[in-house]
Amino acid sequence: MMLTYQEVFAKFWEQVEESVEVGDFAKLTMAKTIGKPDLHNVFVRPANLEDEPKFLVKLHYRSRQVDDEEEEYTLNQTLEVIKQHLKNPFWTVLLFTTAKDVTFKINKKDVATITEKAPTFSEVRLADKD
Repeated sequence: MMLTYQEVFAKFWEQVEESVEVGDFAKLTMAKTIGKPDLHNVFVRPANLEDEPKFLVKLHYRSRQVDDEEEEYTLNQTLEVIKQHLKNPFWTVLLFTTAKDVTFKINKKDVATITEKAPTFSEVRLADKD
């Protein structure tokens, strides 16, 4: 039985939650759009990993006329932002931890995959607030 991309994403998000729990969450990036929408990337960086972890979510726009938006969210709120942009317009979500890089990808047939490779980041750095 094929899993829906939502079910595969739920498994991917479990890895995000686990990385936050163990403290090796470095960054999350949404990339790979279909076409050229104005929203170019979504970046998630840890802002505070104390009692209630908070994340700085940055919506980065292609157009210079549109200012990037930055907002601090809890992990659950961050999940809602990510889900809102899945397939609309992003088809890839990359999780960077100090243990591994995990890529969630949806193809044109709506089939999702999760792949892992060696970590890009060796340390967790909190996002700087402007």
